[in-house]
Amino acid sequence: MLVKILYLMFAYICGAIPFAYIVSKLFAGVDIRTVGSGNPGATNVFRAVGKTAGSITFILDMLKGFLPVMFAILIDDSFSYAIAVAAMAMLGHMFSVFLKFKGGKGVATGAGVFLALMPLPTLIILVVFVVVFVFSGYVALASVCAAVSLPLVSYFLGNHAIEQMLFTFSVASLVIYKHRTNLQRLRKGEEYKFKILGKK
Repeated sequence: MLVKILYLMFAYICGAIPFAYIVSKLFAGVDIRTVGSGNPGATNVFRAVGKTAGSITFILDMLKGFLPVMFAILIDDSFSYAIAVAAMAMLGHMFSVFLKFKGGKGVATGAGVFLALMPLPTLIILVVFVVVFVFSGYVALASVCAAVSLPLVSYFLGNHAIEQMLFTFSVASLVIYKHRTNLQRLRKGEEYKFKILGKK
């Protein structure tokens, strides 16, 4: 039992590593919380620091969700425990102890977590994200659409276990909540729009 608890704490610490802050400091010497939208996440790094830094941040944020869940089987091979580890990694990213319990919006880390937990639904959700992003240019809108799709896709692909349904719904709700200011800016027409296919 002690090992399980310690691994859950380890998953939280992994999720809490502020790669957006670290990468931005290394690449540009800036505190990512003071530039762009102020959010310590891959999208803000991409926009405020550059494509290379943003891509590295996204990959690292994804891995810090993926790896703890993948290796959880070495501690306990039950799906319930894997979900608990996934939840801790997500909470670590969104409420990082290293950033005074503030953090990113959970998209990249969530992608890593669910890629380890439920590969097929995750790949479908990634397609939803890419399609919405390409056609709209808004990362926030694509993220929210992907979050809304998560519990629905999971359910229709046969993941009917109550713990899975509760977890996917909870994560989707958290991601949407973390994007609430983006949604407000979208309604006002003030949200940053990425240049896609030559259009702004």
